[in-house]
Amino acid sequence: MNATPVDPLARHAADRPHQPAAVMAASGRSIDWHTLESRSRRIASRLIEAGLKTGDGIAILAENRLEWFEWMWAARRAGLYYTGLSTHWKADEVAYVLRDCGAKALFATGATVAVAAGAPAPPGMLRLLVDGVAPGFEDHEAWLAPAATDAALPARLEGSDFLYSSGTTGRPKGIRRPLEQLASVDLQRGDLAWKRFDARTVYLSTAPMYHSAPVRWTMQVLRAGGCCVVMERFDAEAALQAIERWRVTHAQWVPTMFVRLLRLPAEVRARYDLSSMAFAIHAAAPCPVDVKRAMIDWWGPILHEYYGGTELNGLTYVGPEEWLAHPGTVGRAVIGTIRICHEDGTELPTGEAGIVYFERDEAPFQYHKDPEKTRSAQHPKHPGWTALGDVGHLDEEGFLYLTDRASFMIISGGVNIYPQEIENELIMHPKVEDVAVIGVPNSEFGEEVKAIVQPAAGVSADAALAEELIAYARGRLAAYKCPRSIDFDSDLPRLPTGKLYKRLLKDRYWGRGDSKIVQD
Repeated sequence: MNATPVDPLARHAADRPHQPAAVMAASGRSIDWHTLESRSRRIASRLIEAGLKTGDGIAILAENRLEWFEWMWAARRAGLYYTGLSTHWKADEVAYVLRDCGAKALFATGATVAVAAGAPAPPGMLRLLVDGVAPGFEDHEAWLAPAATDAALPARLEGSDFLYSSGTTGRPKGIRRPLEQLASVDLQRGDLAWKRFDARTVYLSTAPMYHSAPVRWTMQVLRAGGCCVVMERFDAEAALQAIERWRVTHAQWVPTMFVRLLRLPAEVRARYDLSSMAFAIHAAAPCPVDVKRAMIDWWGPILHEYYGGTELNGLTYVGPEEWLAHPGTVGRAVIGTIRICHEDGTELPTGEAGIVYFERDEAPFQYHKDPEKTRSAQHPKHPGWTALGDVGHLDEEGFLYLTDRASFMIISGGVNIYPQEIENELIMHPKVEDVAVIGVPNSEFGEEVKAIVQPAAGVSADAALAEELIAYARGRLAAYKCPRSIDFDSDLPRLPTGKLYKRLLKDRYWGRGDSKIVQD
């Protein structure tokens, strides 16, 4: 077993102890390198004293706050896995993931303790609470107090994240890689310009910390010595304020954030100095062409896009100049080789849409404790080819274009209809704040197209608006793709990462389970 490599946190703390490592965007509350190094070391030592061994795990149920960095670095330094839990989950969902990941310790806060307390704790779990008191939880600071500021840590493999997929089509799926496999991986991939972080980097994290992108990107920035600016919650104008105030150089976004930024009044958009931002990175969901083009017109050619999943089975990338030459693409493969296949596994020729697989030389990922889900992600004839459920096609130059999720496809009268194309058109209507397109039962055709629209602020959700939107779609799409009907919803179940919980919407119309819409 190889010992943990040179500790980057200790190095940065020695080089610039009193410079901020992380800042909360709105409050300005910060943690400097010395404090982050010291507190994460003490937490790591206490977890080891509590009996956590290399490869054990902790779980974090917390709103965006600076303690995330203490807990994640403590886990890495103690050779542990760390799993973020959604602050929108109910107690039974939290309990499921706690059982599934086998966490030996849970970190919660006053804002989340009610849910945490309602989730039955596995036997022997250490439960720690910040900003509150609750039965069954130890006070975090009292628990930490016995730890020495210079506590020595044993040589262990470096810990890592143990993340769960979003669960938009079912229970979240865990992705846990052996620490031995990760020990030789350079987590700071410098072969892509937008990931060459250094001490001058100021990274704006716009999403909840329990998602994979904030977890992984902030840790990479900190490893390189950069500063992380974390938004307490996303707000379009507040994001612009943060860029100006903190002189942000890198920021990560999702398409729904772009839509909200573009909906700001022109005078608000022009109010802030965004000249420090060199890289605007986006992923998580396909971006409508008109939205991305409008963002480039506003911010300049600084938009960099990638496509990949928590599973890390492959990765594509496209820079701004290439995207302008290939609008709509999510890029070419930079990790793995893309294979486009029919549902029966037959590889399809260039230009034809099919399931997107990535072929890699290394062992494919596995879903934790779920061999059936693992098998379903693998190609029927080539287990080393894995898919995340997306449909797309390649052009002659190897650029990938995503069509939609295979599970979201509507089959009406034997014709395949992809909701994403319809959503991309409707979202551009000025009276639409958000939209989801699904298939609903039709006695003659099997399914028909329905749009569920969240109207923009101040817009009446009535029959006149529905007729206007249907007419708008008919002017831009083939007739068979246009919604046959439109319903309205005040708040669609969308993750902060931009993904829609379409399963919940479909259940409402297909009579499956509880149709209550819960934001996750």
